[in-house]
Amino acid sequence: MSTMTRGELERLALAVQLPAFPGTALTDDVRRLLAGGLGGVCLFGSNTGAGAGAVAALVADVHATAADAVVAVDEEGGSVTRLHVATGSPVLGPAALGVVDDLELTAAAGRAVGRDLAGLGIDLCLGPVADVNSNPDNPVIGVRSFGSTPGPVAAHVAAWVGGLQAAGPAACVKHFPGHGDTAVDSHLALPVLEGDLERLRARELVPFRAAVDAGVAAVMTSHLVVRALDPVRPATLSPVVLSLLREELGFAGAVVTDALDMAGASGATGVPEAAVRSLEAGADLLCLGADKDPALVRAVQSAIVDAVREGRIDEQRLADAASRAAGLRRAAPSGDHVAGAADSDAQRHAAARSLGVDGVLPDLSGALLARVDTAPNIAVGRAAWGLPTSVAVQADRPGAVEHLAAAAGGRAVVLQVRDAHLHPATGRLVGDLAERTTVVLVELGWPGPRDPQVTRIRTHGVSRPTHAALAQLLSEKGWSA
Repeated sequence: MSTMTRGELERLALAVQLPAFPGTALTDDVRRLLAGGLGGVCLFGSNTGAGAGAVAALVADVHATAADAVVAVDEEGGSVTRLHVATGSPVLGPAALGVVDDLELTAAAGRAVGRDLAGLGIDLCLGPVADVNSNPDNPVIGVRSFGSTPGPVAAHVAAWVGGLQAAGPAACVKHFPGHGDTAVDSHLALPVLEGDLERLRARELVPFRAAVDAGVAAVMTSHLVVRALDPVRPATLSPVVLSLLREELGFAGAVVTDALDMAGASGATGVPEAAVRSLEAGADLLCLGADKDPALVRAVQSAIVDAVREGRIDEQRLADAASRAAGLRRAAPSGDHVAGAADSDAQRHAAARSLGVDGVLPDLSGALLARVDTAPNIAVGRAAWGLPTSVAVQADRPGAVEHLAAAAGGRAVVLQVRDAHLHPATGRLVGDLAERTTVVLVELGWPGPRDPQVTRIRTHGVSRPTHAALAQLLSEKGWSA
């Protein structure tokens, strides 16, 4: 039985929500939600396209409307960026940092992202990824991970968290208890993490434990079933999984859900019921997903209030969740926005070290630069990737090989791809093209098995420093833009 008034419950039911709305300015509906106690706003590409000045103004408007509201953003560095969609991230991504394996460089990358966010007034970075990408066929983690073995991943996660939080914003490691050993994208379906608890502790949990020990402010849950802990409910909705985070790892900060509009969380129930279940399980701040209608926030609010009235959620549980969520709000920044160490010499030099070459690079004088367009995973979204070229094909379209061969006119082709091993049509295209002319494959995603007949450059992700290092490597072999 609740002892709070309906008005008090309604305010708390807003305070635990972190939706995202379209547009570069607040609408009246969103202002009313903020004034009514909305926990915060998450920024996506639709909010940031007008540039840093407009983003800073939007964030300032959120905070002026609701002083306790948290502004969050997915800014992982490398392939996942919301603030640098048009130009690419100014810092190396996790996989590239893992290859270089310099913890000071990784801390500097986190610090650069933190300064970037702090200068805009953003409170919470939904990163870094703490998943161990042990399954090379993972469709959603890949180069967002620092690597495929737990010890090095843990060290880099702790370094990046320390760098970012030293700059002011809060970090949120994800996706607990580990999304690396999956072959299903939880945006689209419900993955299952197999294996026993011993393996979970020895691999998946290692980076999360390191992040907790490093003082990370928040941990994001994943929408996957952990067979060893709860064979039915996804982690986000499982009190068994979330109690492991609290009790075994000793985490006392805010538990943030991955976006509840994802199929792995709400495909069977809808977002409002998923929100209630995640609060029941122990989550504190509920991400709803990108570009939402304020009506959904109201529907979630009503569902939470009803759940408290019906005794499903204890009102103290709700109050505690709201308090932890509000604790992610950071002090207002001082001064104007200045990107933190963007494109620094250290990042550029490290980018060259992060490149790998399988085979021998041929003379690339006059070579054609081309790209195979594949849809990015939902987490990455549409953002700049690869060196600019006007020659792009879709591997599964008839005539793609002929088009590239004709455009090359007998010249070598430098062909940029992402996660080629996950797209069989790309592999077939590369093989067919290599029978007609010299091909140098540039793999900008997670590198899969290599075709020994084709020289391959591995970039371990994308970023502005990565692109510059790639251009330099190609130019040393005679290529020119």
